[in-house]
Amino acid sequence: MTATGPAVTRWRKSSYSAINGGDCLEVADDHPGVVPVRDSKNTGPILLVPTNAWQAFVEHVRG
Repeated sequence: MTATGPAVTRWRKSSYSAINGGDCLEVADDHPGVVPVRDSKNTGPILLVPTNAWQAFVEHVRG
């Protein structure tokens, strides 16, 4: 990740997370070139997804 590690990262989750009991993914903004992703109920491993791949994923889900 960047100089600002996961401890100071602001995580956000979908507004839809309340629908399924809060079990969902969290993402973080402001990390150039990557989108950090983690499990909302487990703050353990973080998956770093390239920004262009994340954008393609979101477009596919919305489409």
